[in-house]
Amino acid sequence: MLEIIRMYFFKLADSNILPNYFKYSFVVNALISSILIGPLLGGLGTMVVIKKMAFFSEAIGHAALTGIALAVLLGESYESPYILLYTYCLMFAILINFTRNRTKMGQDTLIGIFLSISIALGGTLIILVSDKVNAHILESVLFGSILTVSDKDIYILLISTILILLVVLYKYNHMLLSSFNKSISQIKGVNTVLIEYLFIILITIVTVSSIKIIGAALVEALFLIPAASSKNISNSLKSFVYYSIFFALLSCIIGILLPLYLDLNIPSGGSIILVSSVIFILTVIIKSINIRIKKEN
Repeated sequence: MLEIIRMYFFKLADSNILPNYFKYSFVVNALISSILIGPLLGGLGTMVVIKKMAFFSEAIGHAALTGIALAVLLGESYESPYILLYTYCLMFAILINFTRNRTKMGQDTLIGIFLSISIALGGTLIILVSDKVNAHILESVLFGSILTVSDKDIYILLISTILILLVVLYKYNHMLLSSFNKSISQIKGVNTVLIEYLFIILITIVTVSSIKIIGAALVEALFLIPAASSKNISNSLKSFVYYSIFFALLSCIIGILLPLYLDLNIPSGGSIILVSSVIFILTVIIKSINIRIKKEN
């Protein structure tokens, strides 16, 4: 299936309908990944913003470094260490939520503690496995790289996307209601504890799946910036979600293709976030203009 898609892009590039860089497999792979990643990050990002869980997504992103170091240490390939990467990050996320539900500690304090422990552990393990890992691989993990996206990465991302969509479509209303008001959710019979665990698992899966393109250090930004941009110009909950999905998708596609068009050698994650930031600035300007017009009227 992937080969058919790639051949289609190759033919368009050969016919000069698309730029020459579409003749390269890694470009098409990155574009496919961005089309899958964008809507996921944009859609879930709205709930991350509502639930004020930005710090949590950052913690998961940094925990991925520890997961990769553990995988390499235990013999898994550093190019696709998905077994231990997913296992560690999911355990990390579930343990944070489990501890939060059983202590009176503030969420930001608790996440900060777990984040500090994970960074310390990850940094120590990275040094231990440094002779087994190419420095460029670590750079791509932190900031993303379209050169490292393989067919295996795309298939895992596709499976993750389907799984997440099934869960979200089934529990979306409950997740959204729980995000806005936990007390009302409980009155309406929503199992808020289950919803919380489902949500953090989804955030973890999306974060880990996005690392190859966006990078562990930057994936949190694509949860937040498109949702914040959407909030600036949306006038309903539906438009808030749709704009966020659109902005995240647009950021991913332009962030992948623009450096290629300009022949710039920069990490894909950084490029995507910069594009997203420009969109955010534009929405701030639009919001300011709308406020001024309303005041004048």
